[in-house]
Amino acid sequence: TRGDVVREVTMLARTLVVMVFALGSAANSAAGEDNHESSHPLPVANYQFDAPPEDKAELGRLLMFDKVLSGNRNISCGTCHHSLTGTGDGLSLPVGEGGTGLGVTRLASHSRDSISERVPRNAPPVWNLGDASFHSLFHDGRVTTKTDEGADVYPSGCKTPAGFDLPDNLDNILACQAMFPVTSATEMAGQYPENAVAIAADAGNLPLVWELLAQRLREIPEYVALFRNAFPSEIMRPEDITFAHAANAIAAFESLAWRADNSPFDRYIRGDKDALSKRAEKGMMLFYKGVRKRTACADCHSGIYQTDQSYHAIAMPQIGPGRGSNGPGRSGGHEDFGRQQVTGNSNDILKFRTPSLRNVALTAPYGHSGAYNSLRAVVEHHVNPLRSLYEYNDYRQAILPTHPVLDAENYTAMDNPEIVDFIALHNELPPMGYSDTDVDLIMDFLHALTDPGSVDLRSDIDVVNGVPSGLPLDD
Repeated sequence: TRGDVVREVTMLARTLVVMVFALGSAANSAAGEDNHESSHPLPVANYQFDAPPEDKAELGRLLMFDKVLSGNRNISCGTCHHSLTGTGDGLSLPVGEGGTGLGVTRLASHSRDSISERVPRNAPPVWNLGDASFHSLFHDGRVTTKTDEGADVYPSGCKTPAGFDLPDNLDNILACQAMFPVTSATEMAGQYPENAVAIAADAGNLPLVWELLAQRLREIPEYVALFRNAFPSEIMRPEDITFAHAANAIAAFESLAWRADNSPFDRYIRGDKDALSKRAEKGMMLFYKGVRKRTACADCHSGIYQTDQSYHAIAMPQIGPGRGSNGPGRSGGHEDFGRQQVTGNSNDILKFRTPSLRNVALTAPYGHSGAYNSLRAVVEHHVNPLRSLYEYNDYRQAILPTHPVLDAENYTAMDNPEIVDFIALHNELPPMGYSDTDVDLIMDFLHALTDPGSVDLRSDIDVVNGVPSGLPLDD
């Protein structure tokens, strides 16, 4: 029939797209074998941590898990960045404000109206972000301290979506980042007009959001005492407490509790050459050196934390509603152009920040949209991105709790051949040349990036008497 012919021609066209790009990538790789050297030296153990005061970190620990910082007092920062879920939440896309439960058991509440949408990007892990070498955060880098991106113009030293509204007394980039989840309707603020915080967030009045939350903290005597202890030279009265102080405390907790620099890899680069198994050591060399002068993992996952903190388009499948981007001639807002939404530069379409790989075995799912639930699967995606993209038809690779309203948005992008082709067109990662045996060895190395001290973090949430607000912890 005419319909069958159209479908066959369409599938043939898509197959040709894959072949053209695969052959082009292979040709580029082969052409560069004589002039491209992917070999990278092993990193030097130059950690840049400052130990925060214990009083400040303890205050931050309580704030991290206290739902008083959300508009409806029903979700905490720790709900999506929890000690029991690898400082993420274990889901491809978080169920933010309006959900119930924790980790992979977290579901949308029974009411169909309790949650308007999922958080559109995977909750990134927070390991080692207290190291001063980190200069850009979020998947799209919309919070940065890089001077060449104009961060030095702002009194805070951080370039963020808040511009000059961001307070100037923030300690570091981690504190700058902590200012924003509370301003998101989907994450913590709630939906307009459920509460005063949600109304302020909907109006884009971020300073009012922060002031309303600071007012809540000023009304809790236990928090007032804790803030005075943590900031003795800045806070004398309840009125002195600002949300920036809360962000600084949360950053202090994250920096202290979620430092992970004692993995076998760390011990190896510090001089203990017996710290890695032979297989992990071989995997490390493949990771940093590549094979046959072709692309190496460390071309992007470079340095001591395995990230260049730059942005790359690697044909990662798009799961969930995205952040409202649309390719040419399409509508619906189910795509995510990543870095381009920050810079406005068309050259940045579909580029996302290279994540650190520390404790990567603990932080599934993977990708900006959590498209891959297995570490092996996302490594294999990197080895041949276009093949992986076009073969991504087993949606069980993603971990998304069901919801009666939102399920229709889960795979809108990947069910649209035009969008899949668009993702392929912008891919900049050629086939990497690693064999299955190479991948086996690289997997051994990736597991050697796990700090044993990060495996059991139950003490982070050992709050015998609850949190100062009296609100319940996540169940």
